[in-house]
Amino acid sequence: MAFSFFRRNRRGGVQSDALPLMLSAPRAAPARALECPAPPAPSPAEFRLYDALRFQVPVIDAAIHKIVRLTGGFRLTAPDPQAQELLDRFSASVPVNAAGTSLQMFADQMLDSLLTYGNAAGEILTADGEPAALVTVHPQVLGIAADSAAQCRYFLRDPESGTERPLLHPERILFAALDPPAGGTCGVSVLRGLPAVSGILMRIYECIGQNYDRAGNIRYAVTYQPDAAAAGFAKEHAQQIAAAWQEGLNAAKCGEVQDFIAVGDVAIKVIGAENQLFDTNVPVRQLLEQIVSKLSIPPFLLGLSWSTTERMSAQQADILTSELEYFRRILSPMLRKIGAAVLHSAGYALTPEIEWSNINLQDETELAEARLKNAQAKEIELRNEKASQGGL
Repeated sequence: MAFSFFRRNRRGGVQSDALPLMLSAPRAAPARALECPAPPAPSPAEFRLYDALRFQVPVIDAAIHKIVRLTGGFRLTAPDPQAQELLDRFSASVPVNAAGTSLQMFADQMLDSLLTYGNAAGEILTADGEPAALVTVHPQVLGIAADSAAQCRYFLRDPESGTERPLLHPERILFAALDPPAGGTCGVSVLRGLPAVSGILMRIYECIGQNYDRAGNIRYAVTYQPDAAAAGFAKEHAQQIAAAWQEGLNAAKCGEVQDFIAVGDVAIKVIGAENQLFDTNVPVRQLLEQIVSKLSIPPFLLGLSWSTTERMSAQQADILTSELEYFRRILSPMLRKIGAAVLHSAGYALTPEIEWSNINLQDETELAEARLKNAQAKEIELRNEKASQGGL
């Protein structure tokens, strides 16, 4: 008996026995972030992810640079005038990574690493027993283990092979961690939690670019329908129409306007004009709000004008000031260790202090009004004091 792959249905059509009329296509299961615990320590892959995040999302990179600059400057101080002169000279002229100079640059680079990776590592280089230069290293190179509750052990770690070897001078290591977990030695990056949000944002931007590639550059469809008498010359007429149309477009590039005149039924339409581009303002703003809230930077400092009269209020300035002071507290022990090494190598049994510059985020007008009111209040107090003394 012959086998027939197709059989006819009751209506005379052909129906396949092997292929169904409908197929189901499974979707990829969405990642459930709440069920995926964070790794106990950052890995080299996580460090590369944070680098890519700053490279692909300019808002994140700009926010980190803003935080570093807003943290402000500092000065190492000592009670002895000669020790103070030594600290000032070292702070202004110490080489940093062979291409930079000043202790301020070293602090800025360490804070940048601290925000990006959650850890900042550096080393004091010596010459003839005295501090001569400062270098920063990538956190993935430096391994840390807790020997006790108050002491850590540092070692070199090869990111590729994972091998470890001890350091020759661990006392020269400079290390700072951002929000280390309980019992942990490594910090947490401020970018943790942003890859998922940033991935959605980048997909939206990619779709916007693809939509403009398809419909952004206007393309025309010129349709010519000849009548019965001109049907035999349809090809020649179409070539003439195409040449005239191209000539008109080229003339427009030079500022010359030419009208298109044709004989017969000619229709001109814009390809893709019926399809409107999606409005992405709302989803993009929602994603940017998540990123900005994680980085603790006012939106208008990053060029995001979400309000016509947006400005930094006193409450926002206070909150941002507290964030910057927190980063200062993390950097201070490391900078104090550098200053102590400089003084001890010169024979001073002193530990320097750090004077940070004032963080000024208020408007100059408000500051001027505050100074005026303080001066007026002081003047009134002096008058009352003189009047009371005169009455006595």
